[in-house]
Amino acid sequence: MGEMLKLYNTLTREKAVFQPIDATNVRMYVCGPTVYDFAHIGNARPVIVFDVLFRLLKHVFGDGHVTYARNITDVDDKINARALRDFPDLPLNDAIARVTEKTANQFHSDVAALGCLPPSVEPRATDNIKQMIDIIEKLLARGHAYEAAGEVLFDTKSMADYGELSKRPLDEQQAGARIAVESHKKHPADFVLWKRSSETEPGWESPWGRGRPGWHIECSAMSGRYLGEVFDIHGGGLDLIFPHHENEIAQSRCAHGTSVMANVWMHNGFVQVEGRKMSKSEGNFVTIHELLAEEKFGGRKWPGLVLRLAMLMTHYREPIDFSVKRLEEAERLIAKWPSADVSDAAPDASVLEALSDDLNTVAAVQALHQLAQAANADTSKLPVFAASAALLGLLPEKVALDAGLSADIEAKVALRLSHLKAKDFAAADVLRDELTALGVQLKDGKDKDTGERTTTWELKR
Repeated sequence: MGEMLKLYNTLTREKAVFQPIDATNVRMYVCGPTVYDFAHIGNARPVIVFDVLFRLLKHVFGDGHVTYARNITDVDDKINARALRDFPDLPLNDAIARVTEKTANQFHSDVAALGCLPPSVEPRATDNIKQMIDIIEKLLARGHAYEAAGEVLFDTKSMADYGELSKRPLDEQQAGARIAVESHKKHPADFVLWKRSSETEPGWESPWGRGRPGWHIECSAMSGRYLGEVFDIHGGGLDLIFPHHENEIAQSRCAHGTSVMANVWMHNGFVQVEGRKMSKSEGNFVTIHELLAEEKFGGRKWPGLVLRLAMLMTHYREPIDFSVKRLEEAERLIAKWPSADVSDAAPDASVLEALSDDLNTVAAVQALHQLAQAANADTSKLPVFAASAALLGLLPEKVALDAGLSADIEAKVALRLSHLKAKDFAAADVLRDELTALGVQLKDGKDKDTGERTTTWELKR
C-alpha cells in the first residue's frame, strides 16, 4: 500500500510516489497556531487536512510508525501586545504565558470538536529557545548570518539557491510579513534570527544580549529537535510558502549542511467566507469557537462533524468558499449516513484509493457516501462504512438524546404524519426538511394489521 501513496510536492511542483526516509518512523511537521486569540476557520483547514494525512499514514505504515509534530507559537509581537493589554501588572514573560495558555486550551478544545487527533508531539516555541540559539550560532559560524544593530540576521545572498520553494529570484523578493526593511540589512530579503528586546518585551538571555527569536527560526528549531535535520513531510497553508517556509529551509539547510529540510512540502489552499477574503474589516471573520458554540454564522450553531465535512468536500490544494450553503450541504449529506460504532474492519478500497491520490478527499467523500447507502440497505456492510468514515475522521457516532430533543422530534414526526394522512403533502415536506436538518432519518410505512400510515425515525448524527 505504501508504494501507492502519491503526494503533490510544492518543492518540485509534481505529484510523486511517497517514499519515507524510514518506513518505521514516518515524520511530518505542520505549522501550528500563534495563540494570541481564538483560531479562525482559516486556521482550521490545515489542522483538518493534515489530520486526514496523519490518519492515512498511520493506516499505511502502522499506528506506531508515524511521528506528527505540530507546534504552538507562543512568542510573537501580537502575543506581546495582547499580554500588555490584558495583564499589565505581570512580568511580560508571565503575561504572555497567561495569554497563550488560555488560547492554546481553547484551540485544543476547538480542534477536538472538529474530530482532529492530537499530534504525536506539540512543541512550544518558548520551550525551545536553547535550540534556536544553537542553530543561530551554527549559522554565524558557517558565514550564513551576521550581527547588525543589536540583531542577528540571515544573509540570503550566502545561499546559492535561496528561493527554491517559492521559485522567486532573490532580486525580485521583498521582505515578507514580520520582517522590517531597514538600513542595517545587507540585502532587503535578509531576515531576523534574533532581535533585541526592550524592557516591555519578553526576552531570554543569549550570546547577543537579552532578546527573542525571529518568527522563522522557531519552526527550524522545533522540527529539528523532534524530527531530525531532514524529515519526510512539512505542511501548512499556502500563505506560508514565502517567506516562512522559504526561510525555514534556508536556516535549516545552512545550519546543518543538508541539501533539503523536508523531502515533501504540502500546502493547503486559501479559505474565503461567503465569497470574500476573511477579515475583521469585512465583517466576515469567523472563529471555530463561534461556529461551534454561538449562533453567529447562519443564525445557528454547527456540529464539528459538519464543519469537518464541509472542509473535506474541496480538494486541499484548491481554494474553498466557506459558506452557510456549504455547511447545509454537508449537514444534509451526513443526515443520510448511518450512525456507527468504531469498527475493526478495514476501510474500503475505494476510499483508500482516493486518499492515496494526493489526499483526494472529494473522491473519498463520494465513495464514503456510496458505502453509507449500501450500509443503510444492508447492515452487514456497516463495519466497512464505519472503518472508512473513521479514516476520514467522519464517523457519525451514535448519540444519546436528551428528553427535550427527543420530545421535539416526536412532536414533529407526529405532526408530519397527520399532514400525510390529510394529504397535505406540502406541509409534510416542510416538516421533513426540518427533521432532516436535525439529522433525523424518517422511514415511512404501513401498519400490517390496519394498513394505516406509520413513521419511525432515527437520529443519524
